[in-house]
Amino acid sequence: ARPFVANTDSEDLVALKELIEAGLVTPVIDRTYPLSRTPEALSYTGKGHVRGKVVIVVEEGENS
Repeated sequence: ARPFVANTDSEDLVALKELIEAGLVTPVIDRTYPLSRTPEALSYTGKGHVRGKVVIVVEEGENS
């Protein structure tokens, strides 16, 4: 799979939000990583095996 990049504006984001809230679009999350494991997450995405979004979770106070 190749990455797809599109230009968006606020109207597009509002429409997407409405589709998600209506249950018509479901984001696919492949894996989640804590902020401290960001290098591992980047390595994983670089290997080309990602089947959804890779999420970096930032806990409150983690970056202070």
